[in-house]
Amino acid sequence: METVRVSFELPRSIFSALRKDPEGFVQEMRIAAAVKWYENGLISQSKAAEIAGLSRTGFIDALNRFKSSIFQYSADEIVSEVSDH
Repeated sequence: METVRVSFELPRSIFSALRKDPEGFVQEMRIAAAVKWYENGLISQSKAAEIAGLSRTGFIDALNRFKSSIFQYSADEIVSEVSDH
């Protein structure tokens, strides 16, 4: 797989906010971004797992940790979809 390195500067003090070293902070940032993008319906669950650097099961665990649904549809949307058919 071809990869691209992305880098940016952050104040050293932010690492202590999450009690993470820089590598742990970057991993947590990847997961948080993937969860949010998945929640907003911008990416699929498998793409989110790839961005987060996790297996699909690991990403589902991350969704749970962030108290996010594994589904991209609300209960009302699902009921509406089922009742329309």
